[in-house]
Amino acid sequence: MTIDVQAIADLGPDDRVAFFERDAGIEGVRETVRDIVDRVRTEGDVAVREFTSEFDGVEVGNLEITDDCERAYDEIDDGVRSAIETAATNVREFHEAQLPEDWRREFDTGRELGRRFRPLERVGVYVPGGSAAYPSSAIMGVVPAVVAGVDHVSVVTPPADELNPVTLAAIHAAGADAVYSVGGAQAVAGLAYGTESITSVQKIVGPGNKWVTAAKAEVRGDVEIDFLAGPSEVVVVADETADPDLVAAELLAQAEHDPNASVVAVTDDAATAEAVAAAVDERVGEREREDVIRAALENDASGVLHARSMSEALLFTEEYAPEHLSIIAADDESLLERIDSAGSVFLGPNTPVAAGDYASGTNHVLPTNGGARVSGGLSVETFLRSTTVQRLSGEGLADLGETITTLADAEGLEAHAESVRTRLEDDAGK
Repeated sequence: MTIDVQAIADLGPDDRVAFFERDAGIEGVRETVRDIVDRVRTEGDVAVREFTSEFDGVEVGNLEITDDCERAYDEIDDGVRSAIETAATNVREFHEAQLPEDWRREFDTGRELGRRFRPLERVGVYVPGGSAAYPSSAIMGVVPAVVAGVDHVSVVTPPADELNPVTLAAIHAAGADAVYSVGGAQAVAGLAYGTESITSVQKIVGPGNKWVTAAKAEVRGDVEIDFLAGPSEVVVVADETADPDLVAAELLAQAEHDPNASVVAVTDDAATAEAVAAAVDERVGEREREDVIRAALENDASGVLHARSMSEALLFTEEYAPEHLSIIAADDESLLERIDSAGSVFLGPNTPVAAGDYASGTNHVLPTNGGARVSGGLSVETFLRSTTVQRLSGEGLADLGETITTLADAEGLEAHAESVRTRLEDDAGK
């Protein structure tokens, strides 16, 4: 059998570590990445070009390729261009619904409080690429930033002897302001610190391999990042009504991303578990990326799990905190209510994860490695900062005066208390 069926109750300590302590695999490259980042920071374009030649085997002329993206958009197949525009429109509409409104109101007499939102000025988006095509990642990274109102959105994407025109066209359609043909750790460093060609940014977002992720970890603190993402993940929660072929299709789809992908089906029905494993075994040989898929299926963090009850299945899922969660069950809404930690959820038999990967409108840049326990995926809020605003009248300050001065005195901050007393004394003398 290509993928094992295991009982959750029988999982040993090592099994549980494999499922619940996944990581991005960056420690093994961290030292090398630190050297790359340091050199780009001090040497700029010279280091970027040297590393591009060494790691990508490409001698890049102009690093900026913004005009190439516009030409690619005009030249690609009409059907592909239409698909890009449809996906971008759906993603744009969903993210426009996330835009928060500034607000301010009076909570009681003389105490007016509020909050306002402003976009970052400069952000960088990493779009995986090179000889492969990842137009969806361009749309997912750039569109929310544009919707948020970011002034300047830069994109970096790995070079190739012939850059994929579909990826370039998607970058243009998404609305990027500047595009650079550079990838890997050197691209992240260029965005973080700037070079002669690359404009520095305030925040870097987007998925990438372990070199990119390690570089994001290295520059964090000097520049903000979204999160440290690892290989793709999916958990499919299924009951006895689920079609095993559909569950298997979800596992195979995510497994083709990466040999280190983690794909899990969990069900409270023993027959369904066996049928899912059999369906995976039957169909894996039909997939073009069979070798990658088989490697992912053999991963210790992949498997078909049989739970003694749906409650046990949901407890496993909550502890796993998957990047993608598919629920194919008769009462999917009630099951969803019992799960708090998931990057993106796909409900019902007609909602494949691929819909969110490409065109339903939600974002596919999502936390992995259990990150969904504490954070969500890329959104408009990723590119916004908030400021609180307040105004007190004389009466409002008087009402709070004793509370403020008492607490300030208790903390030993006499000048804080005096800043209030001075105002109250001034008002009393008028």
